[in-house]
Amino acid sequence: MDIRPRTPADLDACAGALALVHTADRYPVDWPPDPHGWLTPHGLLRAWVAVEEGQVLGHVGLADTTEGPEVTRLFVAPAARGRGLAALLLETVRKAAGAPVLLEVSDEGRAAVALYERLGWRRVGSTRARWLNAAGEPALLHHYVSP
Repeated sequence: MDIRPRTPADLDACAGALALVHTADRYPVDWPPDPHGWLTPHGLLRAWVAVEEGQVLGHVGLADTTEGPEVTRLFVAPAARGRGLAALLLETVRKAAGAPVLLEVSDEGRAAVALYERLGWRRVGSTRARWLNAAGEPALLHHYVSP
């Protein structure tokens, strides 16, 4: 398995992996009409993919926000979970940023919350999102900072 910078040629494979994640976890909550655009949000500085035998297994981006460097578009394909890929992708972002990194996660993402806390990320607050959770209410977002 290799973690390397994402290239434009990876976007179709990333969208395919994202579709599997969306079906399994409802992430993103609403399927984007333009998955390539969703994977390349405003403020994206860099993105990486976890690849094995030519197959994209995971993805992460580093975005520049008004609050500081932030993890964005992190996901691991369901069949590749349990191998430490999310931790490796997060560490890649932390090293590239050279400073503490922020992220936000929906309260519904219980496995992700548990992972971040196990890796030493610290919750620094919670807010309500503008989008709705599975219950049709504004989603509760938890905000974390890297160790």
